[in-house]
Amino acid sequence: MPFGHIVIGPPGSGKTTYCNGMYQFLTALGRKAVVVNLDPANESMAYECAVNIEDLITLDDAMAAYQLGPNGGMVYCIEYLEKNIQWLTDQLSKHEDSYFIFDCPGQVELYTHNESIKNIVRLLEKQGFRLACVHLVDASYCTEASRFISVLLLSLTTMTMLEMPHVNVLSKIDLLNQLGELDFSLEYYTSVMDLEYLLRHLNENETSERFYKLNSTICELIEDFSLVGFSTLCINDKHSVAALLKEIDKANGYIFGALTEGNESILLAADSTDLLAEAREAQVRYGLMTKPPDENSSAASNQKLDAVVRKLSIKEHDPETVSIELADSERQ
Repeated sequence: MPFGHIVIGPPGSGKTTYCNGMYQFLTALGRKAVVVNLDPANESMAYECAVNIEDLITLDDAMAAYQLGPNGGMVYCIEYLEKNIQWLTDQLSKHEDSYFIFDCPGQVELYTHNESIKNIVRLLEKQGFRLACVHLVDASYCTEASRFISVLLLSLTTMTMLEMPHVNVLSKIDLLNQLGELDFSLEYYTSVMDLEYLLRHLNENETSERFYKLNSTICELIEDFSLVGFSTLCINDKHSVAALLKEIDKANGYIFGALTEGNESILLAADSTDLLAEAREAQVRYGLMTKPPDENSSAASNQKLDAVVRKLSIKEHDPETVSIELADSERQ
């Protein structure tokens, strides 16, 4: 029963860097891992590739043969891979005792409109693969309300399209302090709390205010599904990588596998991750600053939001159950 995860995300989100870093981390843990490149436009692979889609088809060949542009050529390559799935399964069978990391293309339409990636995953699952999806987005999107809402919508669309265990990740979190102060604390963005606060910031812009009803409806849609949340990642920080790996292992079921060398995370199966605590630690560790509240603007609501956050304490019961209870001080 092979385990693994597919790595997706917009261009520039750090997918290839992640694959290289995660491969090195798993190898250091003693877990045998291989990286599978499914991106025919990936010209700078920092990792050793066990299976490469370019051995089947290249983007340049597809563009030249059918006079396609880069995006059209990419879609054709993935659809061609779907039709030749036997080639992929034959290549993967050579590494059946390994943990698989699939480096996927960055074109978002492959995960929001086109069904080839979804179909490929389904075919692999029929072969016994246990996979999760790791969706990377650049943490810089947290610096603007409009950009963060667009990321939320993209993440939600991808989750509902692929229909598989999903871990959304704010990557490059260590670089976020170079972009200025955040409107809210990091845990607000990772937990995707009441978007009304974010909507107020969005509508401070005159252009955005014209689309108030549209913005409000999008926020309501995201909240109604209540599916999107984020983990954080600094690929150069082993603590950050280890915390993310634990989430991925829970998503694809690896922690419930046999207790073998490299499956050390099964020992942590009863240790559910406190995502709010992880966000707080990341904010301190990487020196992320939050804008001070301004009584003359909607930013004054930050204090009220922080008070809501402090009311919540995460109480761990078992690997699959996390209940949120009011802190003792609030009960009194």
